Amino acid sequence: MTIGNGNLNPDRLFPSDPTVRKVSREIYETIENLPIISPHGHTNPSWFANNEAFSNPTDLFLTPDHYLFRMLNSQGVNLDDLSIPKFDNKNLSTERSAWKEFMKNYFNFLGTPSDIWFKHSLSAVLNINEEPNLKNADNIFDQIQNKLNDTNFRPRILLDRFNIEVIATTEMALDKLIHHQKLKDEGLIGKIITTYRPDDVTDPDISGFERRLEEFGSLTNENTFTWKGMINAHRIRRKQFREYGATATDHGFSSFITNDLSENECQIILDKALSGNLSEEDAAIFKGQILTEMACLSIEDGMVMQIHTGSYRNYDNQLMKERGVNMGCDIPMPTNFTNNLYKLLNRYGHSSNLKIILFTLDETTYSRELAPLAGYWPCLRIGPPWWFHDSPNGIRRFLNQVVETAGFYNLSGFNDDTRAFLSIPARHDVWRREVSSFLAQMVVEYRINQQNANIVAADLTYGITKKVYCLK
Repeated sequence: MTIGNGNLNPDRLFPSDPTVRKVSREIYETIENLPIISPHGHTNPSWFANNEAFSNPTDLFLTPDHYLFRMLNSQGVNLDDLSIPKFDNKNLSTERSAWKEFMKNYFNFLGTPSDIWFKHSLSAVLNINEEPNLKNADNIFDQIQNKLNDTNFRPRILLDRFNIEVIATTEMALDKLIHHQKLKDEGLIGKIITTYRPDDVTDPDISGFERRLEEFGSLTNENTFTWKGMINAHRIRRKQFREYGATATDHGFSSFITNDLSENECQIILDKALSGNLSEEDAAIFKGQILTEMACLSIEDGMVMQIHTGSYRNYDNQLMKERGVNMGCDIPMPTNFTNNLYKLLNRYGHSSNLKIILFTLDETTYSRELAPLAGYWPCLRIGPPWWFHDSPNGIRRFLNQVVETAGFYNLSGFNDDTRAFLSIPARHDVWRREVSSFLAQMVVEYRINQQNANIVAADLTYGITKKVYCLK
């Protein structure tokens, strides 16, 4: 990375065996400074559109990072004391007080990837090399604040400093895309792009489904209370998203079973959804049919389809009531890709214009299902470890379980999938180090020569991601 390593050990995460470590280092040096492709994430597009200074360390590091505040919550720290936003915003601590609470409890992150990412951000990005704790909390806060007040720490400058070639944000179907319009007016679409995530109008389990579908119809001038009109509304909206650089869609159903229903059957299930009379089984059928329809639309327009599943989302009802959805309380759950994708793949799986990237929190599917499926169906690619598993050990488990069956080129490279902007270089650096170590082990076992290992490392870091996501 062009930001350097600060005072971090240059051999961090490499194997302890000196022979493998040496080869790991040699491979890593060939990919260390490749540009970052960040094709899926959740950074705030207003940061880049407005290019204003980040307000304070708490809002930059703590409040957007689910990994941080969910861990502190597990230790009994009140989220109000961490200044985590909620609907009434009552009794929230000040930013400095929240930071001190974070630093006071920092020891809870030892051994976790959050510790790696945070210390990388402090040292390599901010040139702060103190050990985070309550004693120096104010000092670290003030040092970060001084950096944030410097014009060289504005979001767009950091994009260049981090060597980010492309970064994708993620917006819902009803989003007005005002920030991306501003970016387009300033010629920045291409470097900063959006992603179409239509869960707000495709998941009938979320309250207010009828109201949102009506709004979707108004936005696209389609009758979204008919199945045909609803699908055409997606067609229209996807085209609008592509005007702001979108090359991918994203679908976050906790579970699904794809279907291949007739139009009449589709209308019946939509009518049930609009009336609020969907059973649990009906809801699964609805979502499964939606995924089949989205695959059809991807064949039409070439947008790569991402499916994130195996996550029981918003598991804490009280948290959702007080602070809303997508606040970090997701729990892994079993997934059955083989049965669930059967109808979709047998309808559209042989299309040369379809690409589907599968992400899961169910690691038991890596070798049993994902690798064999992607190792056969030309439309499938395996997404990198996600949420709880985008960690050094998680990446190792992933590569060990999928490569022998799927190979390297049925993977999709890496994406950071983060809301925490300053952690992006750290996350990509962890991936590059783990890929280097995995390949180095193969080199010393004479399973691959080092020249080919260097090529694969570059592709897993840069080339494959750019190709799979159709990024120019």
